[in-house]
Amino acid sequence: MLVKPEAACFLIADISGYTSFLAGVELDHAHDIIADVMDTVVRRLRPPFRLAKFEGDAAFLYAAADKLDGSVLQDAIESAYFAFRRRLRDIKQASSCECNACSRMQDLDLKFVSHHGEFVRQRMAGRAELAGRDVIVVHRLLKNAVGERLGGHAYAMYTDACVQATGIEPVAQRLLEHREAIDIIGDVTCRVRDLEVAWTQENDRRRNEVSRDKAFSVIEFDFAAPRPMVWEYFTVPGLRPKWRGADSVREASDSGRRGAGTVNHCMHGAHAIIEEVIDWRPFDYLTLTTLLPMPAAPKVLMTYAFSDNAGADGGTHVEIRVAKPKPKDRAFLEHVSAEFAKTITSEAEVLRQLLAGAMANPAAVDEPALPEPAARFLTQPVTSA
Repeated sequence: MLVKPEAACFLIADISGYTSFLAGVELDHAHDIIADVMDTVVRRLRPPFRLAKFEGDAAFLYAAADKLDGSVLQDAIESAYFAFRRRLRDIKQASSCECNACSRMQDLDLKFVSHHGEFVRQRMAGRAELAGRDVIVVHRLLKNAVGERLGGHAYAMYTDACVQATGIEPVAQRLLEHREAIDIIGDVTCRVRDLEVAWTQENDRRRNEVSRDKAFSVIEFDFAAPRPMVWEYFTVPGLRPKWRGADSVREASDSGRRGAGTVNHCMHGAHAIIEEVIDWRPFDYLTLTTLLPMPAAPKVLMTYAFSDNAGADGGTHVEIRVAKPKPKDRAFLEHVSAEFAKTITSEAEVLRQLLAGAMANPAAVDEPALPEPAARFLTQPVTSA
């Protein structure tokens, strides 16, 4: 039988400065650091991405083309980068080791290249591999002039094929246009986001989160699925009606990207529940106001918080934290909160079944094991031997 081509969004997460980092440093500590940060990055990317393979200082991943939009793609990449930066900071703070590897790990950085196209599966060395022209393209794009153009900053680069397939709006989202020439293939037009700028904006942006201890009420659930997957079912308009009681969700955003400032109209027949997102931190929490289609209804502030469950089984813990109302709105909130808790509890059971079905689908390409993070970076300060 002929091999059938499949469409996918490809992604390579590549550690910048890897070669110079390894030169002249202690290899055991260097290996621990690389394994730890690569584990951090890949766990933030899957899902929506699946790991195809590790390639030395890089991870090659892919996602089904019909299950990824521009907001999810960019959130996954930027969340992975932010987690990478925080992890390097945490490792440094937790270790008193003064070896060259531990002293120079802050020189490491990341770059991401994403492309949309086709691939075929072929067996090599006993496992499935992705192959095809577009697989070559995304790998060739790793060698580019973006780093020099951005002054050495970390970046995410999206080919025009990726931009068009995922619905990214490059002008509204202020992505830099860039072109690369690839031998035989020709010119490839791309769009670029400076991740150093994104990191600075993330740290400077005001947080707006309803904390558990200051909430009027807290409704919580556990789901046997990774946090990015659960986040998608709570936030992507096409997925929400599959488990929540809405006919459709109409999303509006000035930039075309889901996040703070996005307004959702959750349609229930002719009526709409209006949500306005005021803080957006994938895949940790989002805060929004909800306005019910009821006379004199106030806007209700709430935070949806997502965290990893402890233990071998993993999964995701979700808390819906409803903010304390103003005195004049307390009676209304007390009137509707019991019904809301009953409804969302019933809907959460539907979501559990959806997630169970999604998790049960076998991977067409077996994923390699993630690198083992070193326990010395996870528990207590250490010193060099």
